Amino acid sequence: MTQIAPQPGIMDITLYQGGAATVAGLENVVKLSSNENPLGPSQAAIEAFRRASFTLHRYPSTDHAALRTAIAETHDIDADRIICGAGSDEIIAFLCQAYAGPDTEVLHTEHGFGMYRINALAAGATPVEVAERERVTDVDALLEGCSDKTRLVFMANPNNPTGTMIGASEIARLADGLPPKALLVLDGAYAEYVEGYDGGASLVDSRDNVVMTRTFSKIYGLGGLRIGWGYGPQHVLDVLNRVRGPFNVSQAALSAAEAAVRDTAYLEHCRAENARWRTWMADALAEIGVPSDVSCANFVLARMASAQDAEDCNAYLSSQGLLVRPVGSYKLPNCLRITVGDEASCRRVVHAIRQFKEGAADAASV
Repeated sequence: MTQIAPQPGIMDITLYQGGAATVAGLENVVKLSSNENPLGPSQAAIEAFRRASFTLHRYPSTDHAALRTAIAETHDIDADRIICGAGSDEIIAFLCQAYAGPDTEVLHTEHGFGMYRINALAAGATPVEVAERERVTDVDALLEGCSDKTRLVFMANPNNPTGTMIGASEIARLADGLPPKALLVLDGAYAEYVEGYDGGASLVDSRDNVVMTRTFSKIYGLGGLRIGWGYGPQHVLDVLNRVRGPFNVSQAALSAAEAAVRDTAYLEHCRAENARWRTWMADALAEIGVPSDVSCANFVLARMASAQDAEDCNAYLSSQGLLVRPVGSYKLPNCLRITVGDEASCRRVVHAIRQFKEGAADAASV
């Protein structure tokens, strides 16, 4: 029997499962399971990526200065307090590696992103799940869940997979009420889908215990390049850059992201199209008896009649080449998270759910 063993907590990790991408025996499936931008990246980002292909033999910059400058100029924030990573996931991992560990606790909301728990366990910390209120972050519950062992509090706003969000005053109240040794981490992966929302940047500027993470995987359409960023107080950036690898982001990703963040007209176009079809899909689902909360992201969390109903509906959609995301692992067994696709995809998935419901009703009446 081998005595070689991983660090405590590692074997408690349940492997993260991404959204399904294929169906056996079917081609040309419609993927609405991973919250990808159906419009893809901007042409400026594609051209920047193409140009970067001519220098693949060169190492990328170690300081990511060009991208940090582009982000800072676009968002009117301090470039020196920006860190770039291989997706916002890596920034989350850095935070857990640097601030969590044995005999500490990491808080996350009941239906929060699964990587919070995974990275807490990987760091040897204890993840603490805090209840939400009707699928909305509950600030009072988070504050009550804190202890002298709390080091990180993760909160996505808008949240995934619920799509709900809370206001700036509530976030500020949470930041002000945390224990002295705790950092509030605002996950803004879907922040760009909310017009006029800064993802928490102003709160970072006015507090020394708040960090914001962002990604290029969603509205910017660069999920395949794995690039994200974080913004925080200087004392946090000094720590995170000590654990960050010198070449953690490829030059192709850096170049494409720089072009993407500067193409604000394309971002606004994507946001408007998403809002249009998100509203249409939510309303169309409601008309056939499938409710959802008001979503502030690029997906709709459809609530089916029961867990079995959700499972059966997902199976039917899959048989039709439509891939959505069951979210039982997020303690929402009766729900299906449906990415807002293009017009054809939205109409097709709603039509298929209507067919499923009519078929289920016919079967029940037999």
